[in-house]
Amino acid sequence: MGNIIVAQSGGPTVAINASLAGVIEGALSSKYDTIYGSINGITGIIDDNIINLSEVVKSDSNFLKKLKVTPAMYLGSCRFKLPSVTSNDPIYNTLFQQFKKYDIEAFFYIGGNDSMDTVDKLSAYAKSIDSPIRFIGVPKTVDNDLCVTDHTPGFGSAAKYIATTTMEVIYDAKIYNTPSVTIIEVMGRDAGWLTAATSLARNNCCCGPDLIYLPEVPFDTEVFVNDLSKLLKEKTNIVVAVSEGIRDAKGEYISASTGQLDNFGHAQLSGAGKTLEYIVKDKLGVKVRSIEVNVLQRAAAHMSSLTDLQESVELGKHGVQFAEEGVTGAMVVLNRTSNAPYTVDYSHATISDIANEAKEVPQEWINDSHNWVTDEMLEYLKPLVIGEPELEYENGLPVYVTR
Repeated sequence: MGNIIVAQSGGPTVAINASLAGVIEGALSSKYDTIYGSINGITGIIDDNIINLSEVVKSDSNFLKKLKVTPAMYLGSCRFKLPSVTSNDPIYNTLFQQFKKYDIEAFFYIGGNDSMDTVDKLSAYAKSIDSPIRFIGVPKTVDNDLCVTDHTPGFGSAAKYIATTTMEVIYDAKIYNTPSVTIIEVMGRDAGWLTAATSLARNNCCCGPDLIYLPEVPFDTEVFVNDLSKLLKEKTNIVVAVSEGIRDAKGEYISASTGQLDNFGHAQLSGAGKTLEYIVKDKLGVKVRSIEVNVLQRAAAHMSSLTDLQESVELGKHGVQFAEEGVTGAMVVLNRTSNAPYTVDYSHATISDIANEAKEVPQEWINDSHNWVTDEMLEYLKPLVIGEPELEYENGLPVYVTR
């Protein structure tokens, strides 16, 4: 009945391999014959760097079980932007010749915003040449900034890691009776979801960060210093969480820009936490340090959320189901149906409504002082970090799959 091909793109997460496992499981019980994997995203198809995943599964009965809890990306990744569909670039002909060579009926791309742009362009090109191939996006990003879907696979585990790390930083900071400020810089250029997750550290065994600053609202350094000054009169050790992309009222980054752009035109930032560290040291004269939580949460499988992994598998399975039903040019999405008890269902949305868009933290989920989040944010976050998967260990370390 024809074959499928699946690839992964963008940055890694704890849960992206769980989505790959879901696609494979869905395909194994579908009408499709062989499951192929493209190495290093869309570039693997161009370079004919393809592996037979059906054979991999047959050779190892525990492969899928281990794949679901393995971090990063089993198939590797790329950051490759396809040219405009109207550009008449020969790359499209190359890709579709490759699809024909492998008798591909459906293509699944697991990734974030830029990956959805690829799905959008491929499905548009397919339509222009009357190709029957189905193109489905399976969401992934720790940033949680994909539109339409309630949340994005990878975010729940990253949020769990960041909240736990924040708790541990707070425990570390409070041991001395010396006035201090600790600034935790969290990834998030345009959306503050990851930084907001530090709020989960305020619980029965931890006082949580004292202040949280997100990029969705203007950041004022004078107000920031005043916030700290007031708190230092009440307590000795202050812990602050800031997004790397915080900006002033003019829209200029607080952190220094490197002046460089990535392949998709995103500004490369350097040091919001370090910038604020110098300001605090100069203005308040207290002990201060900054900690950059950079890529650590992207592959922290030891702190993964079972909810995140289970939903990632289901999204992969549903992607195959939708392709069988004839859906194309779409992304599989999660719809939250209840908070208590937490329930979701799965559907799909038109990819052109998602690609190259970004979902920000709602303004109403940020407090009036712009230095904390509301109860609505906490209720949104809490279910996403629940549960711990069973990991196999050998010599004290987790056992993951390798390619």
